[in-house]
Amino acid sequence: MKHKDALDVLQNIYGYDQFRGQQAEIIDTVIDGNDALVLMPTGGGKSLCYQVPSLVRKGTGVVVSPLIALMQDQVDALRALNLNAVFINSSLSQQQIRETERALLCGEVDLLYVAPERLLMPEMLQLLDQSDISLFAIDEAHCVSQWGHDFRREYLALDVLHERFPEVPRLALTATADQRTREEIVRNLSLADAACFISSFDRPNIRYAIHEASNARDALLNFINDNHKNDAGIVYCLSRKKVEDTAKWLEERGKTALPYHAGLDADTRANHQSRFLREDGIIIVATIAFGMGIDKPDVRFVAHLNLPKSVEAYYQETGRAGRDGLDASAWMSYGLQDVINLRSMMQSSEADEQHKRVEQNKLESMLGLAELNTCRRHALLAYFDESVDNRCGNCDNCLVPPETWDATEAAQKALSCVYRTGQRFGVNYLIDVLIGKDVERIRRFGHHQQSTFGIGEDRSAAQWRALYRQLIARGFLSVDVGGHGSICLTESARPVLRGETPLMLRKLNTNKSSSSNSKRKQQARAIAPENKKLWERLRNLRSTLSDGKPAYVVFTDNTLAEMVEQKPMTSKQLAAVSGVGKHKLEKYGDAFIEVIQDYEMYADMETDCESDA
Repeated sequence: MKHKDALDVLQNIYGYDQFRGQQAEIIDTVIDGNDALVLMPTGGGKSLCYQVPSLVRKGTGVVVSPLIALMQDQVDALRALNLNAVFINSSLSQQQIRETERALLCGEVDLLYVAPERLLMPEMLQLLDQSDISLFAIDEAHCVSQWGHDFRREYLALDVLHERFPEVPRLALTATADQRTREEIVRNLSLADAACFISSFDRPNIRYAIHEASNARDALLNFINDNHKNDAGIVYCLSRKKVEDTAKWLEERGKTALPYHAGLDADTRANHQSRFLREDGIIIVATIAFGMGIDKPDVRFVAHLNLPKSVEAYYQETGRAGRDGLDASAWMSYGLQDVINLRSMMQSSEADEQHKRVEQNKLESMLGLAELNTCRRHALLAYFDESVDNRCGNCDNCLVPPETWDATEAAQKALSCVYRTGQRFGVNYLIDVLIGKDVERIRRFGHHQQSTFGIGEDRSAAQWRALYRQLIARGFLSVDVGGHGSICLTESARPVLRGETPLMLRKLNTNKSSSSNSKRKQQARAIAPENKKLWERLRNLRSTLSDGKPAYVVFTDNTLAEMVEQKPMTSKQLAAVSGVGKHKLEKYGDAFIEVIQDYEMYADMETDCESDA
């Protein structure tokens, strides 16, 4: 059996004692030459599932990775383990490509990273024909699904690997795929005979919170200052303009915030991504163009200032936080305009009706998660066909259960106002009619004489806006794209208008402090106060030794935290720390031991001085 070889690789090269979850079974499957479909949450250890068998099996492991910009960091991390990892992409010169190809043909490469576009080139396939290949790993495999949220047409042609290299095992790996997407992956990649491994989608270290803030940017700043003041994070926005405005706004308030979107030139995008990966405390403000396959383990928060289009997109994006297993936050603020904009975008899409229905269903599920009164983690896992028994205790609804109210009468007023004004006005106008605003426009249309004029003066405009948002989210109202965003009744509204269906909704959260929603402050790292100085010294040493590469390439935060706790004073003791493999022990061990010894010596001296005093 090959498991002993795999365990030796894990312990000696990666510095971990045991495999986690299904890793050992997946690795054994591939080492034995069989195909596998692997669904594992971000941070669950997917990369080990192809890296370890690549090192155990004869030949080079070929990894299909969707984004060129990320290959360098993945290769850097492997080279820090003294592995010969390379990539071939357009960032290399012709001379560099020739040298890499020569090393591949000579069997000197452990792992080769390549984009699907490059892999499918005839000359690349011919090069692989002449090489000794141990396996093919297709990362971010959900990109092959036309129903997925990151569809890439090039992935559809990857079934050529099955046809051309039938004896080479293939792994398809993703962190996000519902049942339909899984079926697409199996069909499009010819994986009908593959063993399927579905790990739990739960990320218990991530705290989920969704807010309906009236001022989303202020709420975001409060959230960062209260919970993640000096931490790295990602803020997602729907438009490029909002990305630019938000990054500038955060910069003006003392944060290091960098924009990232497709409208920036390639050099700027590469520089901003590089700074985010290599420096501490950087906030990237981005469209969804940023983040696929991001390997940075110490992203402490992911924030959304707009509603994602699907639960898959939300799960994938929030999964970029806390990959190291330490506490992290998934925070979102959204409002009525998000619901209207997304509904309008889907209705005006040029996609065929079947795709429109699928996308509409995905949006409905996302809206349902956002408006939920119960445990968010339950709903998130249920979407991926996974059930749990107890409340998670680590989402906003579990920590502080939201208040609900009988909104039946108020909803009837809101729906009646839509009907009485002819179903041709937007929400702002409808609210003005409800609260009885005496303005020329309302008089011009004669709506000051309607029965609904002023019947909602007992509620604020913000409360009516929240109610309309929930009515649209629940499908009682639709957005008419042709009518410039006018609100219309749906058939579902009839039972509510007739009083046949009671309607319980969540109350508008008027609490302006994002952190007050939590009964307990989230701590990113459980570092005891007396160890904070050692923690900072080790982090500073790590930054110095990283030599311009991401600091986690030296050691992750988890490994540093264990050093702080155990305070190893010898090479043997340091080798027992998780994440300290043989090569890193030889390369960095003495420097870290020296810092720990100095710290302990001065700590003892201070204790002696205090005793003498």
